[in-house]
Amino acid sequence: MSHTPEPDEDDLYTSARPQPVFHVEQALLGALLLDPHRLGDVTGIAADSFSTAAHAAVFAAISTLQPPDPAEHATNTTWLARVLARTREQARGLTASDLHAFVQVCPWPRHAAAYARMVEAEHARRRLQAAAERLVQTIHNASLPHPVQTVLAEAGALAAVVDDIAARFPPRSGVLPRAGAPSPPVPAECTEAVEEEQLLLATATAYPADIESVRWLLPDDFTLPLHVGLWQCLTALARRREPIDPVTVLWEAQQRGLLDDASNPGEVLRMLAEPAGSVEHWGERALQRSLLAVAEHTGRRIEAYAGDPANTPFQLVVGARRSLADISAVRTRWQHATAATPPQRQQPAPTTRAGPPTTTVAHAARSTRATR
Repeated sequence: MSHTPEPDEDDLYTSARPQPVFHVEQALLGALLLDPHRLGDVTGIAADSFSTAAHAAVFAAISTLQPPDPAEHATNTTWLARVLARTREQARGLTASDLHAFVQVCPWPRHAAAYARMVEAEHARRRLQAAAERLVQTIHNASLPHPVQTVLAEAGALAAVVDDIAARFPPRSGVLPRAGAPSPPVPAECTEAVEEEQLLLATATAYPADIESVRWLLPDDFTLPLHVGLWQCLTALARRREPIDPVTVLWEAQQRGLLDDASNPGEVLRMLAEPAGSVEHWGERALQRSLLAVAEHTGRRIEAYAGDPANTPFQLVVGARRSLADISAVRTRWQHATAATPPQRQQPAPTTRAGPPTTTVAHAARSTRATR
């Protein structure tokens, strides 16, 4: 839902330098005050399409009052007085001088339809920016009981805004928006993510047969480069049907150059030897974080597009749809991950490893997946 400024939020004249759309709106209102019959040429906008409460109130008054007889309107100001009276019900500070200023600003009343199209375009940009901001705010709302579902619903609302803008301004092929730098994401505490990814890698090492059940999990879903590489090692070994244990994974990591960044092989071995819970549970946790991260990046990128007034609605539609495709891809994987699955088959115990036993949570608990 678009935002209509409250009468006390702003005035006709602000301390900040007015944007071009401010003058466009005044020209449109001036055209309609001079030639009220041109309201029939104005489509695609409503009172909430205007950037100020005063402009919205004037347009609402013009739209709801019976238009005057053209000949009578040319000889007196009766209808203008009615417009002023109706407008002041919502914008008490408006004066007759303000209406006169609108008329003076308008170069050609016959261009009213063109002015309206400009107002519509700027309104579309503001709507898109507001929807992207709501998506980012939702992602950082820690009180949500079901964050993924809520974020996906907000992403759907953003996509609906894009579709509506596309219906009004059909995109032109190959017209990309200017790529402004998105605002940096708010740093998040990653300790929990790191620990859960370590448990995922260790549990997958202990029970490699379960790797097949999380094919929806991708290396990019991990937060640390080392974890990305170790997951690639695990999936490669499983694909080649080679033995999997902490030592074979460590050796594969060396062959891939993952230990060149001063990673301690002993620490990697210890990490991989401490499984707990189930691969599916920790995989879902990693995928959830990945989905929220992708949604935030998408929201901020669309915010940056919409925050640049040089981008046309055509460009905004193209850029926003390309960005939203990233959310669609990870949403599909989330649906696969959380779909109802048949009862798990009994898994054999992990291969006995040489050396002292490690303290682990019994794998029998895997049949009861941790609460998401």
